[in-house]
Amino acid sequence: MQNRVVIITGAASGIGLALARAFAAQGAHLCLADRNTGALSGTVQELIAQYPDISVLAIPADVSKEADCKAMAEACFLRFGRIDILINNAGISMRALFKDLDLTVIRQLMDVNFWGTVYCTKYALPHLLAAKGSVVAISSVAGFKGLPARTGYSASKFAIQGFLDTLRIEHLYDGLHVMVVAPGFTASNIRFTALTADGSPQGETPRNEGKMMPAQTVARHIIKGIRKRKAQVVLTLQGKAVIWVNKFFPRFVDRMEFKVMSKEPDSPLKKT
Repeated sequence: MQNRVVIITGAASGIGLALARAFAAQGAHLCLADRNTGALSGTVQELIAQYPDISVLAIPADVSKEADCKAMAEACFLRFGRIDILINNAGISMRALFKDLDLTVIRQLMDVNFWGTVYCTKYALPHLLAAKGSVVAISSVAGFKGLPARTGYSASKFAIQGFLDTLRIEHLYDGLHVMVVAPGFTASNIRFTALTADGSPQGETPRNEGKMMPAQTVARHIIKGIRKRKAQVVLTLQGKAVIWVNKFFPRFVDRMEFKVMSKEPDSPLKKT
């Protein structure tokens, strides 16, 4: 990754921050985007101080806005003259039953998770094609199998996977690498900011973060996948098991998912 130019969205926390640190440690130059400008500034200062041989560009951006995504790609190319890797990491989650859900919540999920990936990919793509580079999206096991009380989240992740799967086929013979990553449950801040039925953040995680895969481990697997130019990376034994078993026993997985998710503290599934 020495001297590669990498764009990471949602780079100020969670998996995005872990990726920024991992790429910096390997000598990559970084374009880091996030709408949390304070946290983004702190991340940039940390990396520059620790890795003085790399360049880091901070780009305040809301990926749900097409203009921000276009400006991000333009700023990165203007600074470095190339873009080698785009990692669509920015995302939000939700936790509510669809019957109780304000539809604006699903629109927010699609705007950030799906359209954010589409916008960023669209404007970085010419440069990635020139570099025979990589487009990566952080999806989820919920993009393979619907997750109860996460209708908008699962829908957005299914959409991302369909979009990138098609993009991969379109560019099968011109050197573009397209990879989808499904981390499974990962220790990050996404559950703290997950939206509830009325669109307000839930403010706390319903799961034991200490028992989940650390974001740093996820970042190492992602970089390894980019090196090997894999099409798909599925992490955690639980995630791999859900996808594999669902191929043969989907109704069994339905019941197991309901059982597991209904045990979360204050699970909306308990209302059914």
